[in-house]
Amino acid sequence: MKTTAVKSEWIPAKISSSKLIVVLHGRGDSPAGFRWLPSALEADDLNYLLLQAPEEYYTGFSWYDLPPNQGPGILHSRTLLDQVMSEIKAQGFRTEDTVLFGFSQGCLMILEWAARTALSFRAFIGISGYVYDAEALVKEMSPEAKSGKWLVTHGTFDDVLDFKVTESQIQFLQAQGLPIAFKRYRKAHTIDEREELPMLRAFIQEVYA
Repeated sequence: MKTTAVKSEWIPAKISSSKLIVVLHGRGDSPAGFRWLPSALEADDLNYLLLQAPEEYYTGFSWYDLPPNQGPGILHSRTLLDQVMSEIKAQGFRTEDTVLFGFSQGCLMILEWAARTALSFRAFIGISGYVYDAEALVKEMSPEAKSGKWLVTHGTFDDVLDFKVTESQIQFLQAQGLPIAFKRYRKAHTIDEREELPMLRAFIQEVYA
């Protein structure tokens, strides 16, 4: 798998499969930051496409600028994701067999892009993120998004993105028909290995069952 809209890393399944997880990292990170994910999820029939955000940010990359200037970058990255999904489909991977997985900025991009797309996906997973403009998102939400399978998690000790803000935004989206399963963990701005990771593993196994 190769992408031209953004740089990416491809980790093929150990067992030939059409199942695909597309991973969007957080600010200042890169695809290298999620090379551990395949071994952690313990599924030999999953392919992984680790996307690299378009803008340089210190030693890593960013999907959009820091507040209050994040709007233009989010719109640009949404356009890039449109192109990435077209490239994925052109190379034989159906979106219906694809899970979108995003952390922090990657979580926001999944919410902002996937809630608007007319494409159907296997599932959407967002970790430790937030919503840029929840009211605009609701106005532009697609019917396909409302029938999708959504999981969003956040840490009650997150010192980067306030838990209460994200919780309030997710509750608003839920009330407007986006079927998000929202789970809280006693963690900081990270992925909790003890409770959250086993839950993610079980969730992915369930959506592909």
